[in-house]
Amino acid sequence: MNQELLDNQLTTIPLAPQGFKSGFVAIVGRPNVGKSTLMNHLIGQKIAITSPVAQTTRNRLQGILTTPEAQIIFVDTPGIHKPHHELGKVLVQNAKTAIKSVDLVLFVVDSSVEAGTGDRFILNILSKIKTPVILSLNKVDLQPSNYQFIDDTYADLIANNNWSSVKFSATTGAGTENLQQTLIDNLEPGPYYYPPDLVTDQPERFIMTELIREQILLHTRQEIPHSVAITIEKIEGTSKTTKVYAAINIERNSQKGIIIGKKGSMLKTIGTAARQQIQKLISGKVHLELFVKVEPKWRQSQLRLAEFGYQVEE
Repeated sequence: MNQELLDNQLTTIPLAPQGFKSGFVAIVGRPNVGKSTLMNHLIGQKIAITSPVAQTTRNRLQGILTTPEAQIIFVDTPGIHKPHHELGKVLVQNAKTAIKSVDLVLFVVDSSVEAGTGDRFILNILSKIKTPVILSLNKVDLQPSNYQFIDDTYADLIANNNWSSVKFSATTGAGTENLQQTLIDNLEPGPYYYPPDLVTDQPERFIMTELIREQILLHTRQEIPHSVAITIEKIEGTSKTTKVYAAINIERNSQKGIIIGKKGSMLKTIGTAARQQIQKLISGKVHLELFVKVEPKWRQSQLRLAEFGYQVEE
């Protein structure tokens, strides 16, 4: 979605009917608990990337769910964790900023395992804010038969806080209708913030970079965990095809060989899978051309972080 189209859409926001509710909901939790999967499911289409690799989300991504009775703007935040580099510091700070600027916080945990130190770390942060919090126990489809002791660890976790809780599976959809209604019940009456047919405030260019990065995470896994950043160099459009030229920025020369693969096989695999996802995004034919750049220690450089779109949000 280009900026001109977005601006035009924002001028066509209707008046909300009487009793309509709306608000901003931050989805927070430790890495890899299913935050992006949940937002994609609630929105009804893929706008946030997912992968088995922890800390997949880097940018605050807003997904918009509009029903006849409410409009919920979800803010999908990076997984809150102890940062080990400048990029990590930016991500965690942005997640904390998001928590302070919303109407409701959805604290997502992995209910297939008992509460851990990462959950307690986030609890400590959330306990210091005035924003209402809902404890969200995801992955109920993966709970063992003796799951009660796991649930008890989360009940103990929030025993001193007046928070409600809800169980669901973002993967299967079980319990998500109840979750959605719980969110609506906890929102105040409000206007449409966005047109009812809009599902994200992010431009297509940004979503494209995320779809490419997702395929790198899926196909290289631990070999190229988080030292990759994608930049769209150029987009050319014709009546039949959209041509996208994108750079894959990595930190070390050794990673270049992994990304390219034997005779270019890995780069081709990544490009084919990403192209298919981008075609779904824009509903048209795409020609995707990828090339690899080595940017040493870019995650430690504030200048490089800013160039790649990772800045501390106010």
